[in-house]
Amino acid sequence: MSGARAYRERIYARYVEAAGAEVAPETLAGLAPRLPHLTRLVREHFPQARNAAILDLGCGHGALLHVARSLGYENIGGIDGSPSQVAAAHRLGIEGVREGDIFVTAAALPPASVDAVVCFDVIEHLDRDEIVRLTDSVYAALKPGGRWILHVPNGASPFAGAALYGDFTHELAFTTESLTQLALASGFRSARFEEDSPIGRGLRGAVRRVLWATIRALLQLYLRAETGAGQKVLTQNFLAVLTK
Repeated sequence: MSGARAYRERIYARYVEAAGAEVAPETLAGLAPRLPHLTRLVREHFPQARNAAILDLGCGHGALLHVARSLGYENIGGIDGSPSQVAAAHRLGIEGVREGDIFVTAAALPPASVDAVVCFDVIEHLDRDEIVRLTDSVYAALKPGGRWILHVPNGASPFAGAALYGDFTHELAFTTESLTQLALASGFRSARFEEDSPIGRGLRGAVRRVLWATIRALLQLYLRAETGAGQKVLTQNFLAVLTK
C-alpha cells in the first residue's frame, strides 16, 4: 500500500506465516469451508454478465477469484500487497493474482472501466483518510450502475472486538450506518447490506442456522427494548454492496 505504515510492512511481509491461524490452505481442497459463502457472494452480488470486468483489490491468495472463475467469470483479476499471500496463490495454482499496491492500482484504472470492484476483508486495514482516498478511486473507475462489494467487521456485533482486534493490522470496524454515510457522501446512489448468516450443509449446518435464528431474534428483541430501534445487522462480519 502506498505510504504504508511501518507495522503493515512488517506484518504483511509474512502475513500467511504470522497469522496464528490458517490464512492460506496448502491445497485447493482446503478452500472447502469458505466455498459456500464465496459462492453465495458471487451468485447473488456479482454482475450477471459473465464477461463483466471485475477487480478484486486485496484479493489475498485468490479464493474469490477461484470461485468466480469456476462459475464462469473470465474477466477478473486480483491485486494484493502481501508477497506471502501472492506466493500462496501461485502455489495453489490460482491465476490472475499479482502483487501490487491497491491505491496505485485503483487510481490507475481508466474512468468508468469496470463493472465491479471487490474488497473482501480489506478496508478495515486502512485509516479513515485512506478509505476516503480508495473510495474516490473506486467510484471513478466504476461504470454507471457498477458495484463496490465490501466485506467488513461489524461494529454492531456483540462480538465486534473479536473481528476488530483479531488482526494486528485492523484499524476500524463498520456499521451499516457508517458505510451508508461513506457511500452517499462519496456519490454512490445506494448501499445495501447482508449478514454473514450460517449456510453450512447437512445436519450441522441446519443446527447452526436454527441456533443463530434464535439468538438473533433475542438480540433484536434486546435492542428494540433498549432503544426502540428496528432490525440490525448483528453477525461479526457483513457484506455491503455500494452501487454507483
